[in-house]
Amino acid sequence: MAVAMVTIAAPETEREHPVVAWIAVAAIACAMVLIIWARFEVHGTSDLEAALYEEPQAGPPTQGEATGHHAQVDDAVSASRWASAFSP
Repeated sequence: MAVAMVTIAAPETEREHPVVAWIAVAAIACAMVLIIWARFEVHGTSDLEAALYEEPQAGPPTQGEATGHHAQVDDAVSASRWASAFSP
């Protein structure tokens, strides 16, 4: 009787059928294509073309140059580390 209870309580599991797995992969690929297509329909491609053809901007400031914004960020990070008792 104990054997019958084990088989009823825990039936054997079957693996997913390969056709179902391939249909899932195809559905994911279709969803990706539809999302990309919708992006082009809604926003167009002008922003992508502009990003490809514009001249590169000046690089980030060097290590020695701290702009006003970077100095404020550094001060805020230091203050929050002190307030939370976390210090490097």
